[in-house]
Amino acid sequence: MKSKKAKKGQLKIQQMAFMLLAVTLFFVLVGMFVLKIKLSDLGNSANILEEKNALLLVTKLSNSPEFSCGEAFGNVKTNCIDADKVMILRENSAKYLGFWDVENIEIRKLYPSLDNNKECTLSNYPDCGILRIREGKISAEHSNFVSLCRKMQTGNGIENKCEIAKLMVSYNEK
Repeated sequence: MKSKKAKKGQLKIQQMAFMLLAVTLFFVLVGMFVLKIKLSDLGNSANILEEKNALLLVTKLSNSPEFSCGEAFGNVKTNCIDADKVMILRENSAKYLGFWDVENIEIRKLYPSLDNNKECTLSNYPDCGILRIREGKISAEHSNFVSLCRKMQTGNGIENKCEIAKLMVSYNEK
C-alpha cells in the first residue's frame, strides 16, 4: 500500500503536468493569433509595395529613351513622351515583345480633348486620341499623367505642341 504522502505527491505531479500543458497550449494559441495578424499585415504590405512598383514602372517607361522627349523640346523634361517616337515605336513593337515585361502599354490624350477615341495609325496621326504600343490582356492597370509632345509644322516654321496624356501600363501579376 502506498502511503498518503506518496499519493499526495503523485497528485501534485499530475496537477503540475496538466498546468504546464495548459500554459503551453495557451501560448501556442496566442502565438497563432499573433502570427495570423502579422501575416494579414504582410499581405497588405505586399499589395502596397506592388502598387508602388507599378507606378515606378510607369514613370520609368515615360523617362526611358524609347519614349522620352529628351532635349528635343527645349530643356530636359521628366514624364514627357515624344509622340513622334512613340508612333515609330508602335510600328516596330514586335521587336520589343520581351523588353518591358508588360502586357499592355497605352497612351490616351486628355487635354485638349479631341472628343474621339480613335486609335492612332500612321494615316490618322496626330488627329487621334489613343496610342497603343502593346496590346494584351489587361490584369492590373496602373497609370500616370505625362506630357505628350510632338513637332508641328505651322506657317512660321516648326513649333512644339504638348498635350496632357495618361500613360497606362498593365502587366501580369505574379
